[in-house]
Formats: sequence, C-alpha cells, structure tokens
Amino acid sequence: MSSPYRQLIPKQETDRRIKRLQAALEREELEGALIVQKADRFYYTGTSQQGWLYVPVRGNPLFMVSKDVDRARAESAIEFIVPLMSPKKIPKTLEETGIKVPHCLGLELDVMPANTYLMFKDIFEQTCIEDISSAIRHQRAVKSEFEIQCIQRAATLADEVASQVPTLVKEGMAEVELAGLVEAHARKLGHQGTICMRLWDNHLFYGHIMCGQDGAVPGALSSPTAGPGLNPFVGQGPSFNKIVSKQPILVDYVFALDGYLADHARIFSIGELDDEFYRAHEAMLEIQNHVKTLAKPGAVTGDIYETMVAIAGDKGYGDWFMGGTHPRIRFTGHGLGIELDEFPFIAKGQTLKLEAGMVFALEPKVVMPGKGVAGIENTFLVTKKGLKALTRYPDGIRQI
Repeated sequence: MSSPYRQLIPKQETDRRIKRLQAALEREELEGALIVQKADRFYYTGTSQQGWLYVPVRGNPLFMVSKDVDRARAESAIEFIVPLMSPKKIPKTLEETGIKVPHCLGLELDVMPANTYLMFKDIFEQTCIEDISSAIRHQRAVKSEFEIQCIQRAATLADEVASQVPTLVKEGMAEVELAGLVEAHARKLGHQGTICMRLWDNHLFYGHIMCGQDGAVPGALSSPTAGPGLNPFVGQGPSFNKIVSKQPILVDYVFALDGYLADHARIFSIGELDDEFYRAHEAMLEIQNHVKTLAKPGAVTGDIYETMVAIAGDKGYGDWFMGGTHPRIRFTGHGLGIELDEFPFIAKGQTLKLEAGMVFALEPKVVMPGKGVAGIENTFLVTKKGLKALTRYPDGIRQI
C-alpha cells in the first residue's frame, strides 16, 4: 500500500532555508531560534505537523513533533525528528541530543500569543528571548527558484479559474451561488482551500465576488474591498444579493496550491457598463503599467506607493483610490508566498527596497461608493530587469 504522504519541499531547498536562517541568527547574535508559527514551520520543515523546530546558529536543526511524528518524518526533509508531547521538555530534549540550551533565543514575537510567550519565558528561565520574526519575514520575502515555480503554477490556475467565470455567471443568480461554482472549479484544479494570513485576526475564504454596489461596501478586512458577506460575523465577500446586468462584477480570488498563493482580480459584466467604470479601469491599468517601469531592484516600496497615489489623484480618483470611504487602506500591493501578507508591502512609509526574487500582488482599484469597483490585481515577480507578470488573464473588463 502506497503512503498517503508526500515530501513537497526537497532536501536541498530545506537545507538552503535553514542555512539562511542560521546566517540571520549569527547576524542577530542569537544562539538559536525556536520556530512555532505554522507558516514558518512549514517553510523550514516542509510539513504543518504540530511541534517545535529548534534551529541552532550552527549544526543540525531538531524538529520536536507532538502530532503526528510519522507523518512529519514522511513529509519533511529535516533529518532529526523526534516525538515530544510537552514544550516543557524542550530544554531537556535539546540537551539529550547534544544541543546546548541557548543563552539567547529567537522567537516569532510578531504572531506569538502572550500566554505562549510567557510559557516559553518560564521554560527557558535562564535564557534571553529576542524577536526573530523580522529576519524570518525578510528571508521569506526573497523567493527561491523552487518557490517561484510553485507560485507560477498557482498563478496559471488562477488564470484558468478566471477564464471559467464567463461560462458560470448568469443574471439573477446570487453572488454566493456564483462563488460556489467558481470555488468548485478551483477545487477541481487542486486549490487547497486554506489561505493563510499573518495579520492577527484576519481571515479570507478564497476571496471576494461582489456585483455592483456590493463591491463598494466597506469592512474590517485589510483590503480595499470587503462586501456585505453572508452575515455580520463574516462581514466580507459574496452575499445572497443578485448578479444583475450592466453592473461591474468583481472576482478577486486567491489560488492556493501546494502551500503557495497567487492573487488575482478581474472585472466582468453582463452587458455594457457606464462609461465611468471604463474610464476608471483604464486609469488603474495606466497606474499598473507605470509601476512596471518603476519596480526594479533597488526601488523603495514607499516611493512606489506615493507615485501610485499621486497618479490616481491627478486622474481625479484620489478620494476613491483603494477605498470609497475613510479610512482607506494605505497600501497598493502586498507580498505573498505561503501567506497572503508577506514582505514587501507597497505601502505608505515603507523603506524596504525591492530585490530580485520578491513576489507581490499589485492591486490599484477605484471603489465608487454606491456604485461598485474598477481596477485590477496581478501577481508579479521582481527580476533583475523589472517586473514579470505571473498572472496573465487579459486585464480589461470582460463583457459577457
């Protein structure tokens, strides 16, 4: 009987990631890091099984797994994997495997719950604890060739999903019915369902499908669009409202494949829209094309954001750019990989410079209160020569 498990991330890739983390530990003058958060744990081990990965500044990492150790051994390229039921036994387990308990330890303090942090302070009572999350996020921002291939596969399937929308949408159907059909097609293509976000208390289910004025309904999600959703608890995405003709239909969906994401938004319509939507959409495409000339290695992300805001203002969309009501979001693009909100952010005040190998979604949008949305979102790879589009479905408004 064949194993139900598979090793997704090859050993060479895992080793490369561990070595880069160890280099960061050396720069930060830390003796080791304990990786706890799920996305980071998957990044360094290749599995999402529960446990604690200890990476020393030198030597081999140790993955201590509470559930399920056999599956972790099958899925991960980490050599040393041991069962461990309680984090209280981590120091003893390290010593038993020949690893000194560190005097200074890195933890992912950007996402770690306070109770978990206090627990580790008690467990490592003689150890200084420092935040290693920024170093990890900067490392994850620059993708390897393996990761780029994963994201490209997801992007190709995002295009495939978009190409099916004209065959699925019908006037009079509920937004959520269209969403179900689109999501069913995505699942058939291998969509994993789960979309990870690092930002605390933010969740996304596939993405947003809204028609007309629903696309301009604001919400709590860190996004230019929210939509009414099915209830106040969800507060975003498609509702039971009907798809109608001559209104913009926003299909803003993430494709998640083998742990990696591609983000993608297109505007569809049944029949022609009012001219104001075409004008606004064309303005957003001009902004996207202008960014293609700016976003090269060395470009400062905050400067790109300010340029996009300035162009939107010059074209008369300053009040509706990236949100139709105050407060509007203060970013126009976001990195993505395993999580939907990775570095780099094309955002106000950001000083991070682009590097070849970074991947981000650029999403200039006009949100017209009471009317709907125009604009675009594509996933781009930063290369030495500039941006390479990974999502390639035609950018224009698709009339059905």
